[in-house]
Amino acid sequence: MRYISTRGDAPSLGFEDVLLTGLAPDGGLYVPESLPKFSLEEIRSWRGLSYSELAFNVMYPFVDDAIPADDFRAMLEDTYSEFAHQSVAPLVQLDSNEWVMELFRGPTLAFKDFALQLLGRLLDYVLEKRKQHVVIMGATSGDTGSAAIEGCRRCEHVDIFILHPHERVSEVQRRQMTTVQGDNIHNLAIKGNFDDCQRMVKASFGDQSFLDGKTQLVAVNSINWARIMAQIVYYFHASLALGGPDRSMAFSVPTGNFGDIFAGYLARGMGLPISQLVIATNRNDILHRFMSGNRYEQHKLEHTLSPSMDIMVSSNFERLLFDLHGRDGAAVRDLLERSQNEPVSIEDYRWKAARKLFDSAAVDDDATCQTISDVFEKNEYLLDPHTAIGVNAARSCRRDKTVPMITLGTAHPAKFPDAVKKSGVSVEPELPLHLADLFDREERYTVLDDDLATVQNFILSHWKNS
Repeated sequence: MRYISTRGDAPSLGFEDVLLTGLAPDGGLYVPESLPKFSLEEIRSWRGLSYSELAFNVMYPFVDDAIPADDFRAMLEDTYSEFAHQSVAPLVQLDSNEWVMELFRGPTLAFKDFALQLLGRLLDYVLEKRKQHVVIMGATSGDTGSAAIEGCRRCEHVDIFILHPHERVSEVQRRQMTTVQGDNIHNLAIKGNFDDCQRMVKASFGDQSFLDGKTQLVAVNSINWARIMAQIVYYFHASLALGGPDRSMAFSVPTGNFGDIFAGYLARGMGLPISQLVIATNRNDILHRFMSGNRYEQHKLEHTLSPSMDIMVSSNFERLLFDLHGRDGAAVRDLLERSQNEPVSIEDYRWKAARKLFDSAAVDDDATCQTISDVFEKNEYLLDPHTAIGVNAARSCRRDKTVPMITLGTAHPAKFPDAVKKSGVSVEPELPLHLADLFDREERYTVLDDDLATVQNFILSHWKNS
């Protein structure tokens, strides 16, 4: 399997190099040169497999020239054995043909665990083989940071630097990052918003000269192809549990950076029958404004009750634009460069092609709280604010009630107690046993100005071999 850049001016790479590269040298994101395709008969034969066995079947075509099958299979078994539910991603029914897939049964209670627990093992494997030491640099709006730290903290060949917006993540999210001890773990609270953090990460990947050639950066954000690859699996998992592939499925996906829903788009491209993908956003609704009106325009970022979606520049949207433009990297580059200074649209026929699959909705804080309250009242089931946005969007955008609608449950409600309290429900979400003492643990983090040179100097002076 070879990987190419969405900007069209970078050499193709194999899986190992894509894993370690992050952004392509031309500023683009790597995507597979072609997708593996599965027949309905082949997908049907996977019914009854364990999650790790299914994950092997779905993912191995992406890595088969880089990792022996037995080694990759062992990695997957090790990764998903740590999840706190036997099915790994259980489905909970809310109503007739309406479901939530719980993706928060991993160590850090968020869907990011599916990819980042695996990513740590992949990095260990590749870096040990290469006898190479690297620096992980990532930005988080709340969940990626803790999942990346948990997934990579035992890696012998990495130093981890995670940027989060100071005082703009929930307390549970912050503590999950800042209470993990280790000399190779560095939490940086940036005086800005998530987009400021993400901008500095992208700039650092684009020009790594500040490292003086002593090491290289590795991405843990969803610009890293391995993140997207791992998230494809649970679309197959849900479909097979509910009668697929002999019936089509619809999915509603709470999304800020577009990675999780792009994985569903890829699952469909690989042969899984999916009739609808709903982009569920909060007030930071650039994706909804594009999908509903073909207008991609950046607005001021707003702070909401769903902080993991407080993102205006959705990095992975570039991967979809690449396909919508017939994989024309120059056209994608031109569009995104113009979007920095002005609203942009794509040709009407390209936009209508996207609308055949995608719908979207923007859900404000009041509607989020109302959905949490309504679902609890009718089901005694507690949603976190991001999943509540997904449920709300699923119900408002649903095309066909005979098609199962599955909302991706992206985080545990205990990560967002303020939103749950504001919804007025009568219970307080409790942290699972392995995190019961979270508020008693010592925190370690450094507050830095929103300044690229300051952040880069900190990394340069604190990584292991500095």
